[in-house]
Amino acid sequence: MRLWDKGYDIDNFTESFTIGKDRELDVMLAKADVTGSLAHLEMLHHVSLVSDEEYRQLRKALIGIHARVEKGEFVIGEGVEDVHSQIELMLVEECGDAGKKIHTGRSRNDQVLLDLKLFSREAIFETLESVERLFRLLIQRAEESKDILIPGYTHLQVAMPSSFGLWFGAYAESLADDLLLLKAAYDMVNTNPLGSGAGYGSSIALNRKMTTGLLGFADLAYNVVYAQMQRGKMEKNVLFGLAAVATTLGRLAADVCLFACGNFGFLHLPDKYTTGSSIMPHKKNPDIFELIRAKCNRLQSLPTQMAMLCGNLTSGYFRDMQLTKELYLPAFRELNDCLFMAHLVLKDMALKRDILKDPRYGYIFSVEDVNEMVMAGVPFREAYRKIGMQVQQGEYHAGTREIHHTHEGSIGNLCLNKIKDRFDERMAAWDISAVREAEKRLLKL
Repeated sequence: MRLWDKGYDIDNFTESFTIGKDRELDVMLAKADVTGSLAHLEMLHHVSLVSDEEYRQLRKALIGIHARVEKGEFVIGEGVEDVHSQIELMLVEECGDAGKKIHTGRSRNDQVLLDLKLFSREAIFETLESVERLFRLLIQRAEESKDILIPGYTHLQVAMPSSFGLWFGAYAESLADDLLLLKAAYDMVNTNPLGSGAGYGSSIALNRKMTTGLLGFADLAYNVVYAQMQRGKMEKNVLFGLAAVATTLGRLAADVCLFACGNFGFLHLPDKYTTGSSIMPHKKNPDIFELIRAKCNRLQSLPTQMAMLCGNLTSGYFRDMQLTKELYLPAFRELNDCLFMAHLVLKDMALKRDILKDPRYGYIFSVEDVNEMVMAGVPFREAYRKIGMQVQQGEYHAGTREIHHTHEGSIGNLCLNKIKDRFDERMAAWDISAVREAEKRLLKL
């Protein structure tokens, strides 16, 4: 079945080439397509384009399809072009001619854009839950390990004292900042394109504000041409938000790989989260974090790939947009899987104590000695030179000592409550409950 069928045959390879992966990927949009169709149906009934009886039949059928989607029983049949065609076909089979009215005032262009926005809202909410879960764990582990000192590095050379608390807290605050990019992208997602048609509106007197309220959108995407221009732009901006989280997570994974290796040995990964070697019996490899690192690097490439797909298009719809789904839809699952696995392992990861007693970290307190001289009245440059000459001449000796850093954000003052407050404030800016309440109202029998 093709929504655009006009009674002539099409070459089989042409059909296969133009459909691409739509049938495979569109199953992910089925729930959104039903939800959008319920709002569109209610609006059509409100403007008297479907009768009371047609409305009841179609609404019941759509809710039934939604239930099948929720149970994992929805499939796109052989020979059916996409999710939109499948749902319309099911409505016609159940409701007869009434089912043929569901597409009134719609184009597949605004329908798929609406589906992508509804899918994106829910997918972003799921990602937020995963980000929040990891954030809470990082704050918890930072508090628990704030007194466990580790070497800090610049240029991968031993630099100054750090701590596991400082390390965990750094990634927690990074996630708090990542929410800013994700929220900016979400605000573009959360506008209603329904009624923009193929990009030029409709001569039918649609009530676009009604569907905006029914679907829980913050506002309309007003200009019908621009509504369609959001295809590609919206996905790219959301991918930038996901890439921000992936940047934080990928860097954390790289640190874990480094700290877990035998030459560092700062932490121990539980055996059940490592893999072995086919030839070296002693190996316990951090494959989970290596894969997280690789997947997060790939996620960071997606905004650029999206830009390359859409970068030279004029206004109006083009079939190029079909390929955006292949980059976009799977990205959420990949990032969420990485967040889940990181949380799983970090929760049980063991931390080594007394790391700085190792002689290889003997120079790590040199800056502390410089600062002690400065506080005793020696000019900084003189103190620096004196300690530097001791190091150069092999005369510097420093044992393990207590660290007294008191300023905000330092080893002795991690400001974890401030970071938590910032994260909570940014989480509170999302309208998750309002969106989900709108969906419940649409589905209520």
